Amino acid sequence: MPVNTPHVSLSQQPDTLGRFGSFGGQYVPETLMCALAQLETAFAHYKNEPQFQAELQTLLREYVGRATPLYFAERLSDRYAKPDGTTPQIYLKREDLNHTGAHKINNALGQVLLAKRMGKQRIIAETGAGQHGVATATVCARFGLQCVIYMGIHDMERQALNVFRMRLMGAEVRPVEAGTGTLKDATSEAIRDWVTNVETTHYILGSVAGPHPYPMMVREFQRVIGEETRAQAMENWGELPDILLACVGGGSNAIGLFHPFVDDLNVRLIGIEAAGEGIDTDKHAATLTRGRPGVLHGAMSYVLQDEDGQIIEAHSVSAGLDYPGIGPEHSYLKEMKRAEYYSVTDQQALDAFQRLSQLEGIIPALETSHAIAFLDVLCPQLSGSPRIVINCSGRGDKDVQTVAKLLHLS
Repeated sequence: MPVNTPHVSLSQQPDTLGRFGSFGGQYVPETLMCALAQLETAFAHYKNEPQFQAELQTLLREYVGRATPLYFAERLSDRYAKPDGTTPQIYLKREDLNHTGAHKINNALGQVLLAKRMGKQRIIAETGAGQHGVATATVCARFGLQCVIYMGIHDMERQALNVFRMRLMGAEVRPVEAGTGTLKDATSEAIRDWVTNVETTHYILGSVAGPHPYPMMVREFQRVIGEETRAQAMENWGELPDILLACVGGGSNAIGLFHPFVDDLNVRLIGIEAAGEGIDTDKHAATLTRGRPGVLHGAMSYVLQDEDGQIIEAHSVSAGLDYPGIGPEHSYLKEMKRAEYYSVTDQQALDAFQRLSQLEGIIPALETSHAIAFLDVLCPQLSGSPRIVINCSGRGDKDVQTVAKLLHLS
């Protein structure tokens, strides 16, 4: 297994320049460098401060509802039983049971506590599927902060429920018409706002993307997923899982699950991207499968781009995976061959959306459905009864209208 250096574990990234190997860094306007430095200093100061951690852990427990269960999906497991009687043991890490219905609130809560301590009274965020926007609106309502959410007009249409939820909690949702009106364009507008209002505003970036320290900071607020999973696995069966499986858009839910296991080389880490209408078409979001290194939204990472380096628009039935970039740590894990990345199509995800609903009575987000869909590829390759943990990153309430239309059920 490749390693970074003889004395540095894979989990001890990024370096002091904010780089995961050759990925990451800070590719931003000069006007943002001071804000990034201030944020990095604040995070370094508060992340281990007892009072900060006490407040964060209390809110995660009493407001968010952590720890989330590690649920054995018995009927889903039985679907993949082999003729020899062995069956993969499939577990769901139930992030969908968090307050607001996804993993996003872990990070939003941590960042808003930082913003308060930095004296920021105005919060901005981007959102695609709406779950990060809802989480940000939620924590801003909780702490009485002004909140502006940027969201592409296409995503606003397919995630109308989440738009209403954000506005109900007092957030201003600003439609973004540029480009394809999706997550990339919303992120670009949020960055423009931050450049203009950097003195008074904190940008709660929702994924492990963007300029340093965001990929590291968001990971640290999301690693609670993997830490709980590790403890629950040891309590439930006395060993670590064999395989961790998660969908990957920007990559925060996957890194949150993966990171506490990165140095456990016997645990397979598998991320699933959106193949859209197929990776051989021009309508997909399979960044690590079909992209190449480049700069997007302040960091060096794999991106979808043409021969001239121009960003190619992504496509996915899932708004949260509809992004032409990826967090730099995922690019690093791919390059170091520590994690594996594959993709599934819109149709495969739709099939998995229905499958989990019917087998387990759990309606997953379309994002999560991509990871569930990959079981059809993965399980036939496995021998014995390996334990697989899937990060059930969000619930599917937000997607039922989209799915109903696609399945002609509405």
